Amino acid sequence: MKLTFLGTGTSMGVPVAGGFGREKNTGDYRDERYRTSAWVETDKTSIVIDTGPEFRLQTLRAGIRKIDLLLLTHEHTDHIAGLDDLRPYNYVQKKSIPTYTTEECIASIKKRFSYMFGPDKTPGSVDIDFKTASKPFIFNDCKITPLPVDHGVMNVLGFRINDLVYITDAKRIPDETKELVKGAKVMVLNGLQWAPKHKTHFTIPEAVDVANELQIPITYLVHISSYVIHKEISAKLPAHVKLAYDQLTIQI
Repeated sequence: MKLTFLGTGTSMGVPVAGGFGREKNTGDYRDERYRTSAWVETDKTSIVIDTGPEFRLQTLRAGIRKIDLLLLTHEHTDHIAGLDDLRPYNYVQKKSIPTYTTEECIASIKKRFSYMFGPDKTPGSVDIDFKTASKPFIFNDCKITPLPVDHGVMNVLGFRINDLVYITDAKRIPDETKELVKGAKVMVLNGLQWAPKHKTHFTIPEAVDVANELQIPITYLVHISSYVIHKEISAKLPAHVKLAYDQLTIQI
């Protein structure tokens, strides 16, 4: 199984528009971050997790030619704004794309994108088949387990895909979810910034504590702010925790 990080940045991307956040370009490509999204490939299946504002650009630079399954963590704009860019995949694949997420996310998307999913659906617009992710399911060669986590003000989903755990936008992981995570080989976890603490996201030190507790062999941090300089922060991390970066590809 292969994981490609399509984007690793926080909700405003890195660098941030309008001069907010870090202003100087470090010259390190690892410090340029699209909104957080991922692509998982197995022998039989191509899975995308979240479709943020740069989704079209992410698919082009990663070379995604097929999407068998879409997993959406939650309804915040930085995770769903690129839904319309699924249209070409519908045209080529000539079928809808199964999409698993929460009931709240489905309701929000249908309201906000009524031209795609409302009673007066625009001809030729995106065709996805919404399904509520409430229990583990098998899709081709993948066992997929929804992982409920606390985003501070809302509940969102992480996902376990075989031996990969993917959790973003979390502030707390319930004990029941921790049990579902145990035994995985790789974990992806949000780590917004080094400090100060944040109301809805793990800081990087908090994410390291979670990685230590769950004892996953290797953890990659995503949803990273503009204040995080890859080279500087990487030097502070233990060997089993690493900062991910856009277009990083790993084998699981």
